[in-house]
Amino acid sequence: MINFLSKKKNNNQKETNLIKKTASLLIHAAKIDENYTEKEKEIIKKTLIELGVEKNNINKLFEEAEKEEQDSNQILDFTREIKNSSDEFKTKIIENLWKIIFSDGSSDMYEANFMRRLTGLIYLDNKVVGDIKEKIKKNLNK
Repeated sequence: MINFLSKKKNNNQKETNLIKKTASLLIHAAKIDENYTEKEKEIIKKTLIELGVEKNNINKLFEEAEKEEQDSNQILDFTREIKNSSDEFKTKIIENLWKIIFSDGSSDMYEANFMRRLTGLIYLDNKVVGDIKEKIKKNLNK
């Protein structure tokens, strides 16, 4: 597992903002189908831990990200920071977005449209995103 945050005890403001925007984006994706579940919340929290957030900071960050997502009216607010991240970071986010989307067993047209828009906004190749989608679907069907 790669820790995307610096090893410093207190992460710098840029990293903190990136992680909060990422959390808000994940929450937004979970809410698109209007069925925001505990399973989706657990996937989001697990993702944040995988990104390097300490477990004792998860609930506070999650609450802040939920408020930020609620107060925002467009995904551009969340993607500005993410698009300048490494492809490895973006790939990790896309993997977990598909996990959230497929957590209920399927993807609806709103979720598919969201992923198409997001792909362009964070500068990831459509083929890469499609390959990730197929990998996640395959793993869920095991």
